[in-house]
Amino acid sequence: MQPYTRVTGLVCPLERANVDTDQIIPAVYLKRIERTGFGQFLFSAWRFLPDGKPNLEFVLNFPHYQGATILVAGPNFGSGSSREHAVWALLDYGFRTVIAPSFADIFRNNCYQNGVLPVVLPQPAVDRIMQKAKPQPGYRLTVDLERQMVTDGLGLEEVFEIDAFRRHCLLHGLDDIGLTLQHEDKITAYERAHPR
Repeated sequence: MQPYTRVTGLVCPLERANVDTDQIIPAVYLKRIERTGFGQFLFSAWRFLPDGKPNLEFVLNFPHYQGATILVAGPNFGSGSSREHAVWALLDYGFRTVIAPSFADIFRNNCYQNGVLPVVLPQPAVDRIMQKAKPQPGYRLTVDLERQMVTDGLGLEEVFEIDAFRRHCLLHGLDDIGLTLQHEDKITAYERAHPR
């Protein structure tokens, strides 16, 4: 997993509440076994019209949000099923950070396990970011995990909370497997001492 320390990137505002995992990545695309390749299907029901052409009224299709790495959304982002594919799709598309007033618990945990930082900010702060991102093509934020701060260089400074253990894991690029492998020497010693 790629460590997350500090990300400066283009902001894409998704003014929707209760975005569930089926909207993030519809179930029809969950047949792949790899973690990659899901970005092309991100928000597909919103990004594409029934004939397969891009929906030019959907924010991710606006030219000035192409290459965004920070998604800002409404409350209860990632609700619904527990599919990890939703985070894989966001990451594969290019998002390293999602900022919202609240997240569904399982989705938030899946973010931590895959190197995506879910940042919880109060609704007024999220609204301010949305209002800055909509009229300003190229609006960028810096999300600093070490300082637990979101800034834009234009006066916005928001502190966010994160569990110390989750912060440590993200800073060092450790998912559950990575944490276990830190004790590989002890695991190997145990296995040698207990032959089949």
